[in-house]
Amino acid sequence: MKTTNRTLALIFFLITSLCTQADMTWAQTKPLDELFAELLLADEGDWADVEKQIWSEWSKSGSKATDQLLERGRVQMEKGNFHKAIGYFSALIDKAPEFAEGWNARATAWFVMDRYGLSIADIRQTLILEPRHFGAMAGLGMIMEQMNRPEAALKAYQEVEKVHPNRPNVKAALQRLKGKIEGVSL
Repeated sequence: MKTTNRTLALIFFLITSLCTQADMTWAQTKPLDELFAELLLADEGDWADVEKQIWSEWSKSGSKATDQLLERGRVQMEKGNFHKAIGYFSALIDKAPEFAEGWNARATAWFVMDRYGLSIADIRQTLILEPRHFGAMAGLGMIMEQMNRPEAALKAYQEVEKVHPNRPNVKAALQRLKGKIEGVSL
């Protein structure tokens, strides 16, 4: 199961990285509150574009140097150089501790390295800075599943559902965990 979750985390990371590349074609000027309102109302066909816009906004620190550290860390993640990625993300956090995406990116790297305690600490800081960070919440759910804590995982995924109700992997996790916790009716 560890390999599957690790693979899912890497796929999730790669998708979010692709969503934040500079060659995006959608408008990136909407404020986050408006985007989250749209995400709640989006149907199954529209949520992905809104999610991409949110990831794009989350990836903007307001500083070129900070954004470069985030991008360099992401490149190292894609290459599988997790220690180097953590170095970039840690430098980013030192430079801009108020930038939630730096914490989230490092949490993902810690997760992929099976360093769950460190990942949880960074997820906590991410959520302090951006309480609607569905990526961090989903990561917490994955960690709780990995640690065989289905009730805690279910709570994390339920929090994701409150801000991002259409995410297919979250819907699947909720169904899987509810069945595991509540049992299967005959």
